[in-house]
Amino acid sequence: MADYSRLERFLHRMALGHAPVAEMLHDLERGLYLKSAPEARGGAHVFVSGLARAGTTILMREIHATGAFGSLTYADMPFVLAPNLWARLAREKPAGAWTERAHGDGIKVDTHSPEALEEVYWRIFCARDYLTPAGLSLHAPSRDAMAGYVDLVRLILRRTGKTRYLAKNNNAILRLPALARALPAAVVLVPIRAPLPHAQSLLNQHRRFLSADTFTADYMTWLGHHEFGRTQRPFLLGPASGGDPLTLDYWLATWISAYAHLGQTVASLPNARLVPHEDLTGHPELWPALCALLQVHPKSLAEARSAEARVAEPHSPALAEKAGALYNHLRWTALQRILAPVAA
Repeated sequence: MADYSRLERFLHRMALGHAPVAEMLHDLERGLYLKSAPEARGGAHVFVSGLARAGTTILMREIHATGAFGSLTYADMPFVLAPNLWARLAREKPAGAWTERAHGDGIKVDTHSPEALEEVYWRIFCARDYLTPAGLSLHAPSRDAMAGYVDLVRLILRRTGKTRYLAKNNNAILRLPALARALPAAVVLVPIRAPLPHAQSLLNQHRRFLSADTFTADYMTWLGHHEFGRTQRPFLLGPASGGDPLTLDYWLATWISAYAHLGQTVASLPNARLVPHEDLTGHPELWPALCALLQVHPKSLAEARSAEARVAEPHSPALAEKAGALYNHLRWTALQRILAPVAA
């Protein structure tokens, strides 16, 4: 983002920062391409969602590498609501050099890399329903809003030439039941990571993005990313925990609130699964079992790696114990639910 030209920044501000422009382009996209887009409601799509830094990006990229799915990529920016129109107007660009993303976490991207971009739709058309100054609340989209989202999925499939859609969107934890009902053949995967290193990673990223420049902060807001940094707003999934985001205890409390909610939500949805992040590399049967669930060929994992477990910050032993107990329960339940069909 820091190396965007003036023209690129202008296009991003127009296409993402001005809702009337985004709506106009999306309407034009629908008029031109929706009739020729494949149907989506019966598709075996995959949605990856969870708390940031849980391994959602890695899981999404490993699934995308199977070649079975169409996704929004950096090449669709900034006109993510008009992917076919933009592909027609913009000259096809080579993938380009791999560069490390702004998180500084070793994950490298190019223009063909899939990314969490679909939240732009929900922000443009439904922001008042879930996005508040206090945080992001649970979201039950209207029938029209959900139908419009399914149409966007169709348009993305048309642009990619695929019949199955793959999305990573951490904000989707606000509306998982609605997604599962609208697309009943889809699978929802929610990565879960050990709480202490997860909370430390969130705190590290929060500090990193506090110093973001104005354009970067705007960019994160346009994409609906409020996980940390200058644009941070909490998920309002239960009683407000409060506290100081510059402490590890704040992020431990965030972890507990998020995964207490997600554990219940995933258990209530037949097509949703929690995915223990550390076990992707530590449990040899987990990735093949996930691939069987997703009905894809199990290629070898290319990017998944063991996360660093170092925690240097002071924290409440009581909070850590509570989070650890919840994690152990959810991890055991998740492994049983994913691996049982394989064992049978």
